This record gives sequence, C-alpha cells and structure tokens, in this order.
Amino acid sequence: MHVPAVTRIADGTVAPVGQAGCRISRRPVFSPAAVVHNRPMPKTDPAARTAVVLSHPSHPGNMGAAARAMKTMGFSDLRLVAPKRLPGREAEALASGALDVLESARTFGRLEEALGDVELAVGFSSRSRDLSHPVLSLRDAAPAIVEAARSGRVALVFGNETFGLTNEELGRCQMLCAIPANPQYASLNLAAAVQVACYEIASVARFHSPAASAVKEAAAIGDIEALYVHWEASMVASGFLDPEEPKRLMERIRRLFGRARLEREEVKFLRGMLAAYEKRMKR
Repeated sequence: MHVPAVTRIADGTVAPVGQAGCRISRRPVFSPAAVVHNRPMPKTDPAARTAVVLSHPSHPGNMGAAARAMKTMGFSDLRLVAPKRLPGREAEALASGALDVLESARTFGRLEEALGDVELAVGFSSRSRDLSHPVLSLRDAAPAIVEAARSGRVALVFGNETFGLTNEELGRCQMLCAIPANPQYASLNLAAAVQVACYEIASVARFHSPAASAVKEAAAIGDIEALYVHWEASMVASGFLDPEEPKRLMERIRRLFGRARLEREEVKFLRGMLAAYEKRMKR
C-alpha cells in the first residue's frame, strides 16, 4: 500500500507533499518544496523574481490577504515558513481573486530553506534592533531591491504577526528595511505591510503605469484670438465692460485662458455659449 509523504507544520498537523496548487476536497495542498530549488529563472520580469516570504505566520486569513496584496501589484511567488496552520477557507475568502497565488504558495520548515535560491533577502521589522546592518526606509531601499531583482532572485521577508522576525532570522537577511509609520503606533497588519512593500517596489520598477489618456487637440492661436474678440464684444454688449475704461480686464481674461491651455473643442463650446447669451440679449 502506498503511503503519501507528508510534511509537519508548526502546530503538529501534517500536509501531503504534492504539486503546489492541487486541491483535495476543495482545500489547497501546499507543497513543502524540498530544499532543492530547480525552477527556471524568469528572464526579464523583476516581479517574477521577487518572492514574499512569511515566516511563522499565525493566522490563515493573513496569508490569504497577503496573496491578494501581492497579486494587485503583480507578484506571485508566496513562500510560507512553518505556518502555525495551513491556509484554509478563511485564507481563501480573504485571498479573493488571488486564489492562484495562495494555492501555488510553497511551505518550508526553516527560513534558510525558503531562501535557498535567493541572492538578496530583505528583512522587514518595525522594532528598533541592536543589529550590525543599517535599517533603511522602504522608499530608500526600493531602488536597490528592484536592481537586484533584474538579475537575480529577491525575497521580501516578513515575520510572525505578534513578534516579527527574530534577530537570528534578520541575521539571514542581507538588507534590513522598515516601513516608516506613526511612532506612537507603528504596528502594521502583516498583509498591509506586504501591500505597502509590493507597491513601493512596483512603483520604482514602473510595473503598472496609468492608462494613457486620449490626446486632445489643442486650440490654435488664431481660434483663441477669435474667442478673445468675441468675449470682449459680448462683455461690451452686456454692459459689463466699458470700452472707454477697459482697465486691465482683457489682460486678465487672456491670463486666465492662457493658464487653461484651451483645447479646440473647449473654444468651440465657449463661443457657442457666448452666442447663446447674445441671442437672448437681443430678444
């Protein structure tokens, strides 16, 4: 009789060893991913080369929420180190549309196993530590993280929800990073910290640019000059402008519209509006 291989999780439960992403009874099977890392290196995409590592996470919901945070920024390599409980229905619910990231997550028994194929590990901590490595703000560290991910694998390492990373775990990281926050209450939820980190890195790498707006046709100078003539005539006809004492009114009108950088369609509807006023005044 064949006995399936299993891996032991932090709370003593076991999980079958199998292909990550498989599901049994609608529950994901998380592979412990033996220490051997044999996945091909993505060629050009820094997001594909950046893993998020959650060390000793306690709450399955945070694992699901972290998967969702990753996917919104274009990341997909989630690694779990000795989770207290395997992700289940709570994690699936909070993962929302990022179930693929959650189901493909791999579990490891120790942090060094999860970092086996990584060239740069970035440890995140909100607490002041007496460590030899300088602690960089996330924004200052992001360019170096992106540069490292262009040529090798990078891991963003987050600790347990209550205690964070231990000094020993931080010692396995080549870069230490903090997310600046309110010093009176600097404790970010685990998934929120993952979201901020992924956002900053995606922003520096310009993974996602806003959709380009449709190019509008700028108004020609001749059309704008005709608008000024029309505008001045309307103000005179309405009694608003005294042509004998114009003061600097038209100069201010020109400055106003000059700042607006009028488009061709805008000039047309402004002149249409003036024509409507003039028609009403003649009744």
